[in-house]
Amino acid sequence: MGNIYNAILSAKKESGKLLAILLDPDKIDWDALELLAQKINISPATHIFIGGSHVSTNRICELVLHFKKESHLPVILFPGNPSQISDKADAILFLSLLSGRNPDFLIGHHVDAAPILTQTNLEIIPTGYILIESGSETAVARVSKTEPLSISDIDKIVHTAVAGQMLGNKLIYLEAGSGAKNAVPFEIIKTVSESIKIPLIVGGGIRTKQGIETAFENGADLVVIGTAFENDIHFFEN
Repeated sequence: MGNIYNAILSAKKESGKLLAILLDPDKIDWDALELLAQKINISPATHIFIGGSHVSTNRICELVLHFKKESHLPVILFPGNPSQISDKADAILFLSLLSGRNPDFLIGHHVDAAPILTQTNLEIIPTGYILIESGSETAVARVSKTEPLSISDIDKIVHTAVAGQMLGNKLIYLEAGSGAKNAVPFEIIKTVSESIKIPLIVGGGIRTKQGIETAFENGADLVVIGTAFENDIHFFEN
């Protein structure tokens, strides 16, 4: 694997905690990009994720280049489909929606993306993506036409994560969904973390700094903040 994944592995081994700010290209205030970059640079973020379940703008490359220029953080694509691939980024989470059974999100989009990715120098990080029930329908569920895994069935969630690891995924991503009503319960984070050996990402529904700490305390290696930062770019200053 490449430098970005190896750095995530090293952080896990050293009990370091990583934080990604997820930027949805469709929700960007293009007139305030410089301020946004400034706020990210003074935040505790270690990575910038760019993408979403459904993105209509064709300015993803422009967005990636801006943050590559204005920030020292690695820029990683978090794509809902191959149209969101930009060769200007540093890496891509090659997401497989393990919680659903829609073939497009298990392998179909990956087949379409393969010839595009072979023409880039992107670091490709296979990631098992698991959607967790969050109290409301999220964009991921709506776009992928899949149901999230029930929080009452921890065994199924754990088995899905372990199967993802066995399939060769390098990361497991527990996702409540963008704008989720509730975050992934800490009991689930803890149990999954104790059941896998690869790094664990947790995102969705985390609205406070205490929520970030709770995820870390229960075994998340990398926490993703999206909506909370979108709604308040002073999030980390409060």
